[in-house]
Amino acid sequence: MQMDAGLDTGPVLLQEAIAIADTDTAGFLHDRLAGLGAALAVRTLDTLERGELFAIPQASEGVTYAAKIRKEETVLDWRQSAEMLFRKVRAFSPAPGARTRLRDIEIKILGCSPTAERGAPGIVLDAGPDGLLVGCGDGALRVTELQRSGGKRLATAEFLRGLPLSVGDRFEV
Repeated sequence: MQMDAGLDTGPVLLQEAIAIADTDTAGFLHDRLAGLGAALAVRTLDTLERGELFAIPQASEGVTYAAKIRKEETVLDWRQSAEMLFRKVRAFSPAPGARTRLRDIEIKILGCSPTAERGAPGIVLDAGPDGLLVGCGDGALRVTELQRSGGKRLATAEFLRGLPLSVGDRFEV
């Protein structure tokens, strides 16, 4: 895009759309878009050199400012639906990470999927090698990757060896 007085408001020189899958995380998209951006930069320079590049003004309707993510936005509220929490985990993965607390321990949830299971929000419904099933406001979340504060990213089975959880344990809501 070309520069102008506004914040990211200049005319666009070249753009390309990509599909976003239901399982894509922010980290995965970051890497995909970095590669796409590099390819577009080369294509833009080639097109400019041939004299075939024309700037297209951006539409001013629907423009919003994306504020910096605040730490409190990354906290999971287990009263929300499993689908909403799944989206939040994907949006904050791998960094800053969707956070929750259990037994005064901060834990990042880095991988999960929504299920139709039912249970009280924040309550562990199942803890096994296939994941940790946690009740939500609507549905449940099967948690597959977690990380303790200062620790490394672990699959649920490995995580549970270091911090055993049982059915009935409760994450803070």
